[in-house]
Amino acid sequence: MNGSRRLPALGRSLVPLALLLAIAAAACVGNGAPGAPTSTGSAASNLLPATSTALPEFDPAKFQRLLSQLRGAPAVVNVWASWCGPCAREAPELATVSSAYRGRVQFVGVDIEDQLTNARAFIERYGWVYPSVFDPSGAIRDSLGLLGVPVTIIYDPSGKKVFTWSGATSAGQIQAELEKLVGS
Repeated sequence: MNGSRRLPALGRSLVPLALLLAIAAAACVGNGAPGAPTSTGSAASNLLPATSTALPEFDPAKFQRLLSQLRGAPAVVNVWASWCGPCAREAPELATVSSAYRGRVQFVGVDIEDQLTNARAFIERYGWVYPSVFDPSGAIRDSLGLLGVPVTIIYDPSGKKVFTWSGATSAGQIQAELEKLVGS
């Protein structure tokens, strides 16, 4: 009988320890996107979509939090839409340069005023491996003071905007800007 009383008391004393170990283990598990720079730590994985076609809906405030989390490595933001002709022209270029800089530069797309089915098909058609967020009204683009699509912005590791291009860009153009930040 004494043994049966001790077991529940022992079990109760182990609960806080088990909880502490579970919290510690959860803190060690990362869920960042493949190829995401590791210098930003696991904080970036909190908002950065895990796959290229996840396309979670973001508003300007949430997007600004994502940009803050990406500090520590250069970031390329491309505002695009599947219905945009110049976006289709630059899409293969973005696929090429994002693959070349994978792990050193975080690319993020902002799909605006689009249909999710069309946007996902666009991403798959051009082989983008980096994530995009979905902005159905174009509010993120507007909050950044931009007009139209496509627009490409490059941020340095401190989060400072160092390059903006309106219209279709090229792999060479983006690479030239990134070389100033990370080298070859």
